[in-house]
Amino acid sequence: MALLKARKKHASKKLKVSWRKHTDIHDVEEFLEDQRLEERLGLSLSTISDNELFKVDIKPSVELLSKKEKQKLKAKKPLNCFSALAPSTKVSDPIAKRNRVKTKDEHKNDLLKKKEIENLTRGILKHKEIQANANRKLNELQRKGKLKRNFNKDLWESGKNLQIEQDEWVSSNTKKHNIRGVGIPLKSIKKAEIKTKSPFPAVEHPHPGMSYNPSFKDHQDLLRIVTEKEIKLIKEEDHLTRCTKGMFQKIFPSDRDQSWLVEMSEGLPSKNGTNIEENEISDNEHKSVNPPTKNTKKTLKQRKKQKEQLELEKRRRLIKLEKKKITDICKLNILNKKIEAIEKKQNILREKRMKRAEQKKNNTKVLNSAKFEEPDLEFSMGQDIAGNLKNMKVEGNLLFDRFKSMQKRNLLAPTKKQIRKKAKVKKYTKPGHKDEDWKKTVAR
Repeated sequence: MALLKARKKHASKKLKVSWRKHTDIHDVEEFLEDQRLEERLGLSLSTISDNELFKVDIKPSVELLSKKEKQKLKAKKPLNCFSALAPSTKVSDPIAKRNRVKTKDEHKNDLLKKKEIENLTRGILKHKEIQANANRKLNELQRKGKLKRNFNKDLWESGKNLQIEQDEWVSSNTKKHNIRGVGIPLKSIKKAEIKTKSPFPAVEHPHPGMSYNPSFKDHQDLLRIVTEKEIKLIKEEDHLTRCTKGMFQKIFPSDRDQSWLVEMSEGLPSKNGTNIEENEISDNEHKSVNPPTKNTKKTLKQRKKQKEQLELEKRRRLIKLEKKKITDICKLNILNKKIEAIEKKQNILREKRMKRAEQKKNNTKVLNSAKFEEPDLEFSMGQDIAGNLKNMKVEGNLLFDRFKSMQKRNLLAPTKKQIRKKAKVKKYTKPGHKDEDWKKTVAR
């Protein structure tokens, strides 16, 4: 069956609207679009000859440039980020005379330009130009004075006598970090580490009085140390009780209530209905609420005298100051003696501080808020001494002793025993479990 062609519709083209509607201009629009594309991007490759497209280069058009020269050429080119702003068409600008912002030189008058050229030929410069030249010269001198890196130097040879190795203030870990890989023996660092260690030995020798069979002298010496420590603690406790509880007297509850009643009833009306203060004031006396004021304005004579007195006082002060200056000159020997005495006192105090610092070096360091406390010495009375290992009583704890030793040697931070308070449990009876509810249910 042969396909039938679609019959063309013959529409009226009387009006402009119907003309536009029923006229096919698709091929015209395509032609115009191709023409616009050629205007923007150039002619199509099919129309261009081979001689225009290709070129045989016998010699390089651009000479071989160094890396720096290439960088300079690249710097002159606009940045890639501005490529979006550049025109992507080869169509010339339809508006030939477009408004443009004039440059600074274009704004200048011709006479002014001529004068500037004359000044340049004569060597007359502006203050700004003179300053710029001076800064340029200074910058060049600074650049020349800078030390340049010398790569011919042996780095390992220069690092053998490092300054950090002999620095007292730098820690051993920092020295190790800086000297590692340089090829220097770490003898000096090891010595420094030994110095920073605690002066206390890892295992201290116990007091000879703690032996299971001590001599009488050693045992008495141990007891003396223990008693002195105990007496010191008792004195501290007595001092605290004396400064807290001992400051207040003990009274009976009845006397306390009576004194409280007297104190609280101060200023209140008595049984007669009048205050004690009111009874003391007689009825004949009359005191006004706002008493009359007197005119205390000074006269001219009084003001003159006051000014004279002020001037005299100023003169007296000046005379006194001058006299003091003269006396100070005479007292130079006394002042020198005072200064010497102050310096002597400062030297004594400095020596004391130095001694205290030396003693502190041997003490246990403060590692946290808890202070290290020496453990109590283990001792036994004369009658409890066994005399042999078989009947000896075991005292102390080895783990506790090692723990305290580590705290003393700054290996562990001192700690306190933490007491955890138990939470108070709130007890209550459910409404359904009360005795009254149970009685009601039974009665029913």
